[in-house]
Amino acid sequence: MKIGRFVLVLCCGAGLVGAALAAPPERAASSRAAPRALLAEAARADSPELRSEAFLIVDQRSGESLLARNADRVTPIASITKLMTAMVVLDARQSLTEMLTVTEADRDRLRKSSSRLPIGSRLSREDLLRLALMSSENRAASALSRYYPGGQAAFVKAMNDKARRIGMTRSRFVEGTGLSADNVATARDLSRLLEAAATYPLIRQFSTGTAHTVALRRGAREFRNTNPLVKDPGWEISLSKTGYIQEAGRCLVMQAWMRGRPVLVVLLDSFGSRTRTADARRLKKWLADQPWEALVMARKSHAG
Repeated sequence: MKIGRFVLVLCCGAGLVGAALAAPPERAASSRAAPRALLAEAARADSPELRSEAFLIVDQRSGESLLARNADRVTPIASITKLMTAMVVLDARQSLTEMLTVTEADRDRLRKSSSRLPIGSRLSREDLLRLALMSSENRAASALSRYYPGGQAAFVKAMNDKARRIGMTRSRFVEGTGLSADNVATARDLSRLLEAAATYPLIRQFSTGTAHTVALRRGAREFRNTNPLVKDPGWEISLSKTGYIQEAGRCLVMQAWMRGRPVLVVLLDSFGSRTRTADARRLKKWLADQPWEALVMARKSHAG
């Protein structure tokens, strides 16, 4: 029996259809940057043993921070960037059925990373958007930004303009894939990015699909979601995004609800290939066991 849905964002370091699931946009309350800063004093003795260096958990309905550590630290965000890329693409209202070509310009010359999308592949804008969100395909994201009106320079400007409009005050974007370590944000800003992205039905749908097959020149190829939790029946995930570069580490973003309340969660700078999902499971269990209203009231009392 499902206990509800909640919103989850993880960024790890060592780095078309569907009803809207996001709650009305609400800003996270400010939190104190201190080691394992549990803002609900009553829960201090029962904090989850998360292995992330920075995190932020916000009760979205009240705007209260339930748990935080280093939430205002600026850090590279890797492929979490692709959530902003997707919003900018959809805001432009370009045809989703238009066929686009992956070219040499989309090859990763910065990190020399591989891709399952061969140069010369022709896919619809819709398929490229799906692969960028679900499988974190860098060439797909790059092609989407190249075909933006005005090209990549106009695309990057639109990304930063969008960031300012949704309240990402300490964020900066320089390209649309997340391969550059100069794409930076804070955990608090990422909660705002997640909140905004969750208002787009296609982003929710594409980012949580378990697999998708596309026709390429050498035959059909299946792409899978980079977040294994989307296949877990114990989770009801309505938005997901992963990412990794050395400077940002392993990243994971999810949205759901728990016990009828929307929660925004940002985890940053964990380590190891499985730590991000392990932290997500620990956090989910901790949140399920907490007296929700008591935590919110304790936070309000603590804030004076």
